[in-house]
Amino acid sequence: MAKYSPTIHVMIKAAEAASRSLVRDFGEVEQLQVSKKGPGDFVSAADRRAEDIIQKELLKARPGYSMIMEESGRKDGSDPHHTWIVDPLDGTTNFLHGIPHWAISIALQKDKEIVAGLIYDPIKDELFYAEKGTGAFMRNKRLRVSGRSNMADSVIAAGSPALTRGNHARFQQQSQVIMQNTAAFRRQGAAALDLAYVAAGRYEGFWEYDLSPWDVAAGYIIVREAGGMITTISGQGTPLDGKSVLASNEKIYKDLKELLNQCQKQDQASLKAL
Repeated sequence: MAKYSPTIHVMIKAAEAASRSLVRDFGEVEQLQVSKKGPGDFVSAADRRAEDIIQKELLKARPGYSMIMEESGRKDGSDPHHTWIVDPLDGTTNFLHGIPHWAISIALQKDKEIVAGLIYDPIKDELFYAEKGTGAFMRNKRLRVSGRSNMADSVIAAGSPALTRGNHARFQQQSQVIMQNTAAFRRQGAAALDLAYVAAGRYEGFWEYDLSPWDVAAGYIIVREAGGMITTISGQGTPLDGKSVLASNEKIYKDLKELLNQCQKQDQASLKAL
C-alpha cells in the first residue's frame, strides 16, 4: 500500500471523487454516440460536474488556496502563496467519442513554482503523481523516463492543433520529420497522459503547441521528478505559459528539439517568402 503525503492524499481524494462521476457519464456518452444530436452538450455538463466536485474537495481540505480551473477560470483565496491548477477532463474529444483515453489533472503551485502534480486515468486506474524533491510514482512504483538514447529506437508523441486554430502546416511538417527519424509516432489526444507516459518511459518524447496551464502543470513536475527534461520547444520561457511544451529523456532531448525547431525555422522562412 502506497503511503501518500498529506498534499497528495488531498489530490487523490478529489480526483477519485470526480472520477466516479466521469466514469458514470462516460458510460452515458457511449450510448449517446448512436443519437443524431450527439453528446457534445452532455460532455460539457460532465466536465463542469467533475470540476465542481474537485473544487469542493480541494476547498474542504485547503480552504484558503486559490484555484485556476479550465471551466471556471481563476478564483482567488485568502492564501496568496498556494494555487490549485485543475483540468477536470483532459482528452475531452476522446471522451466525446467514447474513446477510453482521458484523465483528470491537478497541480499545486506555490508562489510561481509547481510543487506537486497528479494525473489520474480512471478507466485504466493509473495514478501518476509527484512532489518536488521526492520523485515521481505510479501508485507505489517509482517512475523513470526511458533510457533510450537513439531517435531511431524512440516512440515520440504529439498533440495536433485544433481544427479552427493552430499551425497545421507546421504540425504536418514536424510529424513527417519525426516519423522519418523514429521507431514510431503517436497522437493520443490527451496531453496530460502524454506527459505521464514520458515520465513512465512509455514514450521517449512529446511535443505540442497552444496548450493551457492546466494541460501542462501536473505533467511538468511529474516528468521532472522522473528525471526527464521539459521545456518549451524553442527552449525559451516556460511550458506553463501555454505557448508550447517539449518533454523527453535527457539523452534524446537535444536531437528532438533540433528536429522540431528546424521545421519551425523552415516554416517561418516560407512565410517570409510569400
